[in-house]
Amino acid sequence: MKSRNAWRWWAKALGEKASKCNKESDTVAIIRTIIFATYLITNAFIVAGVVRHWNDETKIEVFIENPHEVPSNLHQEQKEKSIEANRNFL
Repeated sequence: MKSRNAWRWWAKALGEKASKCNKESDTVAIIRTIIFATYLITNAFIVAGVVRHWNDETKIEVFIENPHEVPSNLHQEQKEKSIEANRNFL
């Protein structure tokens, strides 16, 4: 008796009764339960992945010795545009 009552509460928690027929409503409640379980499992995997990689230390260090220096392998026209862009930026 208690398990049937718990099932009714669970079915009502999933949403509105799908039909006047109890058998059909139970089938819909089972489908809704499967959908809910897939959402729950998916979210558990997402959270587990976030927790697993929570404190991965990825250090990205950028050293700029002279911000006005242009690499020498650029053509002269590109150097002039780069220098002009740097002047406008600074």
